[in-house]
Amino acid sequence: MIPSMISFKNKAIPVYRIDHKANLDMLSNKLKEMEYDFVFRKKLKRVLSVELVRDVAIFKYNDGTKLYLEVS
Repeated sequence: MIPSMISFKNKAIPVYRIDHKANLDMLSNKLKEMEYDFVFRKKLKRVLSVELVRDVAIFKYNDGTKLYLEVS
């Protein structure tokens, strides 16, 4: 599976779509909403990849933890 890429504050993050109905545009819109949330931006610096399953984005960190974010 070839990942799509999103960029957030000069960082490129690979996005893997598990479900064919997953919408990458919804994730981009949600990231624009969270742009001014300092805690979220700080956490996003450590993200290795994102899995997009329907309307949920799963952010995978370099220490093995995950953050689930509803993008709808």
